[in-house]
Amino acid sequence: MENFTPFSAFSGGILIGLAATLLLLFNGRIAGISGIMGGMMNSDRTELFWRFAFLAGIVIGAFLFHQIKPDFYQPRENFPVWLLAFGGFLVGFGTRMGNGCTSGHAVCGIARGSIRSITATITFMASGFLTVYIMRHMLGVLV
Repeated sequence: MENFTPFSAFSGGILIGLAATLLLLFNGRIAGISGIMGGMMNSDRTELFWRFAFLAGIVIGAFLFHQIKPDFYQPRENFPVWLLAFGGFLVGFGTRMGNGCTSGHAVCGIARGSIRSITATITFMASGFLTVYIMRHMLGVLV
């Protein structure tokens, strides 16, 4: 628990919830990142601006936070790029298979009482817990 930071977790959660609420309130859209990104590829032109603005806000917000607190997050060094690419592929495949990503299902879907989102969230959280347990306690890999 040495990396537990309750203030940053709480304030980050508040900001994510606020962004999801404002997008739903003012735009009538769910803040699922895979859906927003996927919609940029196959939406009509009237949908592009808000999608681009939302995604750009995520990148700009992360960049600004890094400028303010550059030592907050230290990237892992010497990690195989092929493994990152494979993990990204699995995440992308899973979001298409599950009709949404963690942000869409966990943040927005559960709030709407969606049984599909509750099931998806339980599934990916259990998969994450199991993966960490196997990696740390069975294979001895520190992640």
